Amino acid sequence: MSRRKRNRMVAAGAAGVLLVGSAVVPSPALAEPGDSGEVKVTVDIEEVQEPGVLALSIAGDSVALTEDGSTLLVRQFVGGLPTVTVTDTRTADGTPEGAAWAVLGSATDFVGSAGQPSIGAEHLGWKPRLLDGGDTGLVSAGEEVVTALDEPTQPGNNVGLVDQELLVSTFASGTVAGDAYSVDAELFLRTPADVAAGSYTSTLTLSLFE
Repeated sequence: MSRRKRNRMVAAGAAGVLLVGSAVVPSPALAEPGDSGEVKVTVDIEEVQEPGVLALSIAGDSVALTEDGSTLLVRQFVGGLPTVTVTDTRTADGTPEGAAWAVLGSATDFVGSAGQPSIGAEHLGWKPRLLDGGDTGLVSAGEEVVTALDEPTQPGNNVGLVDQELLVSTFASGTVAGDAYSVDAELFLRTPADVAAGSYTSTLTLSLFE
């Protein structure tokens, strides 16, 4: 027998007992016509506490490089990376202990639209610039990465954006939580002077890690 049926049978039995004794139990008093009563109903609803998040946003989805600063040996094309913002809405207690976050970037080869030879990603470099690092001093822009045609400006940094290169980072997620930080970068493509004419396209991927 199901619990629901059993409960119904118990309730019916209780009602039957009351009915049997109804002849000797005084009837309840009836309210006078027009009488009324009120019941105040209250409830406390707490604000929904959504967990904070660490998120990356980019102010644009394309950059057109234009020629500027070319020499007889090297052609140079420059542009600006759209502003990149890291927003952390977590509290200090909501971040993993000892956590750090970083935005890394890497580019694909520049592929020609008319079948001309590709330009390797090692020919694209950047110079990050911190726009808003907050008040802690714990958010920093990455170092300049120059191209394969350049002499290194830092040990081993003439590799271009082939692999994941640092754009911005902090080593103390908990300390900088609850704020937003922004950065951009100068982009420069440097090629040999005899590079084939035509349109080229590359994809620069930015990734946020913690």
